[in-house]
Amino acid sequence: MQFAFTRSSVGGVEDQEIAALAADLRVVVARLRRRLREESGPGDYTPSQAAVLLRLERDGPATVTELARAEGVRPQSLGANVAVLEAAGMVAGTPDPSDGRRTILSLTDTARHALASIRAAKQSWLVRGVRSTFTDAEQEQLAAAVVLLQRLADS
Repeated sequence: MQFAFTRSSVGGVEDQEIAALAADLRVVVARLRRRLREESGPGDYTPSQAAVLLRLERDGPATVTELARAEGVRPQSLGANVAVLEAAGMVAGTPDPSDGRRTILSLTDTARHALASIRAAKQSWLVRGVRSTFTDAEQEQLAAAVVLLQRLADS
């Protein structure tokens, strides 16, 4: 997957080459995501369940309605995922002090430790992979590519 771009008469890279680069980038990112999921080991949760855990970790305690709104899904759809996470001891609910009909969900210590463990496993695989796969010069190229990918993600 080595690209040698040709320049158009106006000095830009040809649209077809950019489209090919975009397609290859999409495939590589998907493969990398799958590989990272494999490294997190058994006990991984569905993408929807992981989204709930990460949202609670990032934004703090919330109701099912607030989580559903943030994730762009119906509360009923999210309810089943929350029930699984509660049964697994990952999420705990407490009555809302201002409205006892609502439940405020938060991460348990078990969830915080599990998330840290999953991240550590993924980080360890990446460190080993970068060390064993790339030369020092390639590691520098990879670092430069990460800066560019961050800029793309933020665009």
